[in-house]
Amino acid sequence: MTYTITHISSIIEADAMIVKDFPVEQLLLDSRKVNTPAVSLFVALKGPRRDGHQFIAELYRKGVRSFIVSDKINFNVYSEANFLEVYDTLAALQQLAAYHRSQFNIPVIGITGSNGKTIVKEWLYQLLHEDFNIVRSPKSYNSQIGVPLSVWQMNSNHTLAIFEAGISEQGEMIRLEKIIRPTIGILTNIGEAHSEGFNDQAHKFREKLVLFRNCKTVIGREADFAGQEEFIELLGEDMKVLTWGFSDKNDFILSGIEKLAGQTRFKLKYGSDELEIIIPLSDEASVENAVTCCCVLLHLGIAADVICERIKMLQPVNMRLELKKGINHCSIINDSYSTDLSSLEIALNFLDQQSAGIKKTVILSDFLQSAIPDAELYAYVLENLKKHSITRLVGIGERIFANLQQVNEMQIELYPSIENFLLQYRSSQFKEETILIKGARAFAFEQIVQLLEQKVHQTLLEINLNAIVHNLKEYQQLLRPSTKVMAMVKAFAYGSGGAEIAGILQYHQVDYLGVAYTDEGVELRRAGITLPIMVMNPDESAYESIVEYNLQPEIYSFELLQSFDKFLQQEGLNQYPVHLEIETGMNRLGFAASDIQKLSSFLVSTNSFRVQSVFSHLVASEEKEQDEFTMKQFSQFDEAATQLRNGIGYDFLRHMANSAAIIRHPELEMDMVRLGIGLYGIDSSGSEKMNLQTVATLKSTIAQIKKVTKGESVSYNRKAVFSKDAVIATVRIGYADGYPRRLGNGVGKIWIKGQLVSVIGIICMDMMMVDITGLADVHEGDDVVIFGSQLPVQQVAAWADTIPYEIMTGISQRVKRVYFEE
Repeated sequence: MTYTITHISSIIEADAMIVKDFPVEQLLLDSRKVNTPAVSLFVALKGPRRDGHQFIAELYRKGVRSFIVSDKINFNVYSEANFLEVYDTLAALQQLAAYHRSQFNIPVIGITGSNGKTIVKEWLYQLLHEDFNIVRSPKSYNSQIGVPLSVWQMNSNHTLAIFEAGISEQGEMIRLEKIIRPTIGILTNIGEAHSEGFNDQAHKFREKLVLFRNCKTVIGREADFAGQEEFIELLGEDMKVLTWGFSDKNDFILSGIEKLAGQTRFKLKYGSDELEIIIPLSDEASVENAVTCCCVLLHLGIAADVICERIKMLQPVNMRLELKKGINHCSIINDSYSTDLSSLEIALNFLDQQSAGIKKTVILSDFLQSAIPDAELYAYVLENLKKHSITRLVGIGERIFANLQQVNEMQIELYPSIENFLLQYRSSQFKEETILIKGARAFAFEQIVQLLEQKVHQTLLEINLNAIVHNLKEYQQLLRPSTKVMAMVKAFAYGSGGAEIAGILQYHQVDYLGVAYTDEGVELRRAGITLPIMVMNPDESAYESIVEYNLQPEIYSFELLQSFDKFLQQEGLNQYPVHLEIETGMNRLGFAASDIQKLSSFLVSTNSFRVQSVFSHLVASEEKEQDEFTMKQFSQFDEAATQLRNGIGYDFLRHMANSAAIIRHPELEMDMVRLGIGLYGIDSSGSEKMNLQTVATLKSTIAQIKKVTKGESVSYNRKAVFSKDAVIATVRIGYADGYPRRLGNGVGKIWIKGQLVSVIGIICMDMMMVDITGLADVHEGDDVVIFGSQLPVQQVAAWADTIPYEIMTGISQRVKRVYFEE
């Protein structure tokens, strides 16, 4: 459906300033995702850190002409734009989505619960796409913002909708219910997840059940609905609750659960139907989610034999996009699990985010699960790829081969099958580009991933980009909206990968990046990073690179100041941006407070520099016993910065607070903070106030398992001699990968199959051994965790008698980095 601005204005009851009645097809919340400006409506949402109104000028320049706002706007500045003014832009967004939902009379499944919402939604799509043209929530779009965007996708071609709803506090579900208006409700379970905003489990259950207040049928576990009859009756006498469980009083009776090798068999009885079901998964959560899906299909009237056949083909839901280093300086985004329009858009946005200034290639398979006619479907896909400025499309599959035509805007290569592509593949065809590999599982695109990714051994460092963003926002919530953030990405972003981390930080609009050396900044520029970058340790030999790549050096001595001044004068450059460090107690680098007058005089005498910021380093911001010294540092710095400001006659940014000081010393916030180790999930303040997420997980695999007998030894120099028979596993990681030798001989531990096991003997260059005696179900090839959410890097550092910084930055470059976004 296409709306007009006038129509939308009446729906949300806006005070409208309409210049031209533009059509609206896309709701836009993010200024970085403008693909179709002429038909986009930007909703200026306000958050704790960012106000959408501040991006109106940028969007207007990009061609957007329709806005929903809550602040007064100077219409004269935007003479061609339409503005719909409301009291609350989020409420207006939800009101518009609710109206859009009211235009459709199709079955709508609403899913809520503590866990499993997205899995059940995606599995229902897999199981029902042959019977319905389905619209569903993209990924985990289940929030106060995500639900309206999900519902906005509904159009006249759809015959079934599946939306999920998640809440974190009281009162949220009533708003989501008005938007989704489900006719069938699914409660996956009521677990412990997301319980912080509720009094107890019963309170959370009642809040979640509000989603179903207008449903005719609700399906869920007996365990969740038991004892809630009085509350259920309050929701409506017409609502029928169908439960599943083991007792005969359930509508769906479960029995005979049998775990097989990678499979589970169970029986499910519903009325006169009794199904024997096999699912290709064995974990308890998957079994529970599969039972829920079977119950929904039975309720919808899908034949029992059809359910049994389809359920055998269930595919695990991969919830993440992986970014890997590829051959010939390429980056590879692996999304070789599914093809549908919603997930394609998400993958293309991720491609945009990670490919600044670099060629973009998409390798795409046929769409196997779409009810849209092929000609219409592939025309839409091609148009979407154009909007994202894709350089090249490699299409694989009979349908895409038959339906895509060559166009001027894009290089298109078509192959009827993956076999044809592999026969004609040459590695030289892919060079210095970002490649999105997206295909239905049936096409086995993992073969293409293996061809294109760099070949390294099986130890890898997984980097969770969602966690980086989450941690950034956790710290931003402690800051004033006006306070800038310099994100430190020195030392290869604390071992996590400079360009990739910088890309996500640029996308989320931090203000500055900080690197240690010029070559780190050059690497970021070559990767398409455009943010201001401060180089903390410049040297004279790097001046040309600093200027060529528009880097901003830290100046900490008169020798450096004078030599850079001489270079700039030789180059005929004026007002070059620099940052000045003041020494206040670290006694490492910086101008002494007694030199401020001399420094001011020099800066005034030359036209070479423009001071961007002045800063100092805190010595012990994380230690309570050093708080007096910390405040003494601040006092010295504040006095010196004020003296410098008066001396040069203009202002600059002042910054001193690091990750720990942001938490422990909010009075040191000033104009900017430098966020370092906290960004990577380490609360160096020890406050336990921060809800930080683990960013990096170091994993390896078991190369071999062997039995050793009493008296035998393991590894070099016979440091580990066994006093009894044992079982050991050899793991593919050693000190050349960055695992410290001092963690050998029982000092360190790693995580295998839910347990900590001790490192045995001396750690080798490429391998180490661990004692797995008594550990069941361990096999060669199994993954092990060296550090991560199960085993925090802080604990590994403590065993090694060092700090997390050293462990993280010590991970060798030969260890493959895999970046993913959930």
